[in-house]
Amino acid sequence: MTSKIKVDNINKVSDDSNIIKKCGTTTTIGSGASNPIVVDGSAVTIGRCGGTVALASGATQSGFGREGSVNWQTSIKTGDFTAVNGEGYFVNTTSGEITVTLPASPSSGSIVAIKDYAYTFDTNKVTLNRNGSNIEGLANNFTIETEGQAVTLVYADATRGWLPVEQAKSGDLDPPPLFIAATGGTITTTGDFKVHTFTGPGTFTVTQLGNAPTNPGGGPTNVDYRVVAGGGNGGTAYYSGGGGAGGHRTTFPSPSCNAGAFPVTATAFPITVGAGGAGVETPDQGSASDINPGSNSIFSTIISAGGGGGTPTNVQDPADAGGSGGGAGAYNISGGAGNTPPVSPPQGNPGGNGVLSPTGGGGGGGGGAGGAGTNGSGAPGADAGNGGAGTANSITGSPVTLAGGGGGGSFCGPSSPAPAQGSGGSGGGGDGNPGASPGGNGTANTGGGGGAIGGRSPGSAPFQGGSGGSGIVVIRYKFQ
Repeated sequence: MTSKIKVDNINKVSDDSNIIKKCGTTTTIGSGASNPIVVDGSAVTIGRCGGTVALASGATQSGFGREGSVNWQTSIKTGDFTAVNGEGYFVNTTSGEITVTLPASPSSGSIVAIKDYAYTFDTNKVTLNRNGSNIEGLANNFTIETEGQAVTLVYADATRGWLPVEQAKSGDLDPPPLFIAATGGTITTTGDFKVHTFTGPGTFTVTQLGNAPTNPGGGPTNVDYRVVAGGGNGGTAYYSGGGGAGGHRTTFPSPSCNAGAFPVTATAFPITVGAGGAGVETPDQGSASDINPGSNSIFSTIISAGGGGGTPTNVQDPADAGGSGGGAGAYNISGGAGNTPPVSPPQGNPGGNGVLSPTGGGGGGGGGAGGAGTNGSGAPGADAGNGGAGTANSITGSPVTLAGGGGGGSFCGPSSPAPAQGSGGSGGGGDGNPGASPGGNGTANTGGGGGAIGGRSPGSAPFQGGSGGSGIVVIRYKFQ
């Protein structure tokens, strides 16, 4: 026979309060808010198949997890507010943009939802303030700018942070438009572009990249550059060759002038600005040791070669090669090769040839970025060659001509017409000078070649060719 206990109520002995109370069709277990009920067992079943288990109004639950739903709030949000885990909000941006600050210190499974109440997110966006957490793996605030959009965000972990689920896809959340940000050099602005100019050694540090094309409003991850090496020195002694200009390399104008053509990363790029070849004073007709090419300028993988030094009178072929080649002295005949080492597009041009005649001689002009140095001429005037022209470029916002070759020097006997000394090429090339006056120096930070000396009859030394001009590095990018 099965035992049975039949009662309606079970009360405590101590105070006669209810532990189990049967009243009509309702059975109440527990005796007040301060008295928890513990049910212990390997499996506990509450409710019956097809029945409903409900939490009382205002009660909370723990340990059951969340199915991804939220409790939608009936109060329409019309201004900035901080969201609470587990809540959904109707947001009305009719009167202006609204910032929703996400919950601080969320845990995995935290959930928030946003719905466009008045279908005005496309006119006045909602900004999601990350409040210290990542959104889709980025430490950036995000925006919602799609008309009628509803977005549910669930916090995954510290790495990815808040992720859109259910009604939103990744493209529905627009990261803010980002543009390149960088430091280093002298910074100027031209329109929507920043320009960093280095006239000496430094570091170009990219601290942030643009996020186009993933965000159409953002900027590129590329820059444009203009890298010019130091120019070579002008030749010593009479009828020497002019110094070659420093190599000139640039991506500007790039195909669109807005996207840049050289990709960068968020890192530090050491900048080298090449020195010009030093002018040399010599008591005689000079030697190979008097040839001083310019030094290279470097930005990342871009190396512009120093210009070839102008060749003194009695140094034989070949004349000095470089970014642009040095001009040949009158005994040298052939000017130095340009674009050495070779790059595409070419970084420079050859120097001019030297010419010797019975009554005198003319040295060739140094090569320039925009053209070769011209050749010297023979009798009767024994004129020197001019330096090759430099190249104009507007990377800074206005045209600037750089990398002109140095002018050659010439000499002829007293019975011959006065010779013409070579002129320096546009873009900083130094002029060749007559007599014992030193050749003209290339202009600093242009990469211009040094001018050669014309010289007098032997015994009128010392002679000195001009120094090459130092180089320059210019970097440009879109910043807004």
